[in-house]
Amino acid sequence: MPSMLDSLPATAPPPATGALAGLARWFVRRRRVVLLLAALAVIAAALAGLGVGRHLSSGGFTPDEAPSARADRILAQRFGAGAPNVVLVMHASEPGAQEGAAAGTGPAALVGRALTRRLAAAPGVVYAQSFWSTRERALLSRDGRTALILVKVAGNEDTARATWNALAPSVVGKRGPLRVQATGSLVVNEAIDAQSARDLSRAELVAAPVTALILLAAFGSLVAAGLPLLVGGVSVVGTLAVLRGLAAFTPVSVFAQNVTTLLGLGLAIDYSLFLVTRYREELGRGHPVTEAIAAALRSAGRTVLFSALTVMASLAALTVFPIFYLRSLAFAGIAVVALAACASLVILPPVLAVIGRRIDRLDVFAPLRRRLPGNRTGRGIWYRLAVAVTRRPVVAGAAVTVLLVTLALPFTHARFGLADDRVLPRGAAAQVAADTIRTQFPQAATSPVVVVVPGHVPAARLAGYARRLSAVPHTLRVGGPFTSTSASTHGAWLSLVSSTDPDSPAGERYVQAIRAVPAPGPALVGGDAATLVDEKAMLGAGIGWAAAIIAVSMLVLLFLFAGSLVIPLQALVLNLLSLTASFGAMAYIFQNGHLRWLVGDFVATGRLELTTPLLMFCVAFGLSMDYTVFLLSRVREHYFASGDTTGAVVAGLDHTGRLITAAALIVATVLGALTTSGISLLKMLGFGLALAVLVDATLVRGLLVPAVMKLTGRASWWAPRPLARLHARIGLHDS
Repeated sequence: MPSMLDSLPATAPPPATGALAGLARWFVRRRRVVLLLAALAVIAAALAGLGVGRHLSSGGFTPDEAPSARADRILAQRFGAGAPNVVLVMHASEPGAQEGAAAGTGPAALVGRALTRRLAAAPGVVYAQSFWSTRERALLSRDGRTALILVKVAGNEDTARATWNALAPSVVGKRGPLRVQATGSLVVNEAIDAQSARDLSRAELVAAPVTALILLAAFGSLVAAGLPLLVGGVSVVGTLAVLRGLAAFTPVSVFAQNVTTLLGLGLAIDYSLFLVTRYREELGRGHPVTEAIAAALRSAGRTVLFSALTVMASLAALTVFPIFYLRSLAFAGIAVVALAACASLVILPPVLAVIGRRIDRLDVFAPLRRRLPGNRTGRGIWYRLAVAVTRRPVVAGAAVTVLLVTLALPFTHARFGLADDRVLPRGAAAQVAADTIRTQFPQAATSPVVVVVPGHVPAARLAGYARRLSAVPHTLRVGGPFTSTSASTHGAWLSLVSSTDPDSPAGERYVQAIRAVPAPGPALVGGDAATLVDEKAMLGAGIGWAAAIIAVSMLVLLFLFAGSLVIPLQALVLNLLSLTASFGAMAYIFQNGHLRWLVGDFVATGRLELTTPLLMFCVAFGLSMDYTVFLLSRVREHYFASGDTTGAVVAGLDHTGRLITAAALIVATVLGALTTSGISLLKMLGFGLALAVLVDATLVRGLLVPAVMKLTGRASWWAPRPLARLHARIGLHDS
């Protein structure tokens, strides 16, 4: 005797077939066991993810194998030298007080000298150099009121941070007549860690209620709206466990926690939104509960799988870049997207089986609908828009293309640099101290260009090399050569202070000029300016491979999904257009400093951090393909039922327009919550991704796709006969 769950109305459609439909029935039959195992997995993931922030790493923007990175490692390992990672800014209350300290008079002398000696003698400190110990005029401000102490703390990130945290309470703050502030890479990275943790909590608090309201508006029912939120919560818990697991094997950027947590949350809600919507449709067609779940998984579940694969393939392109910041985001993002898809496909079927036909309970808009005349037939704004576009496809397509290309124009003037203290909120202690150095110490040796000669070279040849380096334009002074004092190691190094900004085109040209000077042996050039040159070169070398990975994977996946070669090519071109507005906004807002009222205050440097456009491109391209797959799934259904491409596009957009809009609003809300961050990198990434998603879901899916498919007509579905037969043989279709 059939159960109430499986009772079949007389007019029910035939049962769904296929692997996913069979999997759905298996989950429904064992729903109690599946839900119990899922609950245990969530509890285990929550425990595994506790304190994950302590295991994540700051920095990671520099390629490990770059010549500049190798130079820095040799400096640290052989010579106990290198650029300072802590810089103390010492302010005196009276003009000239610091200069008097160097002469040995006044109370500032006692404090400054004592502090320098104490830092130099502290365990774990390689060196501490100050105006008081070196009499170096470059470490004193013009008015004699401010001076610097350059400190190099030894060890890896964790060891150096522990050393500095033990020293900082007795160093920073009011010290007699001096007020001490700290900056430098070590201090900035720690401030970024703390800020990113606060930002994630704020972003989740902003995104959660807005997402709930969007889901409620989309479904009407509190029960239906709650299911995507349930799966989204599971995704967040799982994301933290994924990050903790990855951190046990490879360095993971601290930014991965913010980006992947919100990405996984948004995608899990999106995937669940599509599955729940399809389930309600199948119930409306007369399916019993079990068969409605099976039919939903057969169609929408297939779409979710392909959508997740497109996002994962796009993120995989980041792995070609030799920077652990990008690679860790790629690994974490791929795992999190897979987790979001699996959570939707595994948890929803048994939950829907338990809820059954009560999916529409607690409909908050039912009283309003009862008062409205007539019933909605689906002929809404997206239907009317699709009809209008297909009547004038050339006009509509050309207008949108011109608009998007125009919005991209500011990016043609983009300039790129390295991340520094200015990614922190304006007024942060480390950022204020660094601003003081930039304005009052233009010749300070806080970011020198260093030249390392690893092999043994006679002193006379080293001296001649130093003279040639000092003759390079913009060189202010050359320190060294300094040779190794160990009998087991050889080599020497020099420190060059120039009049150029290391994060500028002039600084890049200076590094290239230094590298062009004939050296007495193999020489490595390091420092911030050299790092920028090397990072640009390595990222530039990887862009072609990343583009190839994205293009080939998208062509293959979309061919397998749609059985056409034309549609994947259309999708690649249209997705590139969908990103133009985001890249233009990136330059207009975050490089040039406009529209702070919209995104919140930040420090504009006149440059974009070098890796962020690459990260945004890969994530946004994957998300755009995500909505391409959802739209094509419905267009394909209608086309194979009718054979009419124009009618299929109109019907597909009519059926998915409202749903894709809701999904895009959710992802834009979740990722856009990153704009509340105090870290400008996250702010820029969040705003760019939110804008890309919204442009793609409206201008591209609503206008460009119907226009292009109207113009290509039946040719949209063309594929060579051998490939068409291959697609049919593989059987990756749900019709």
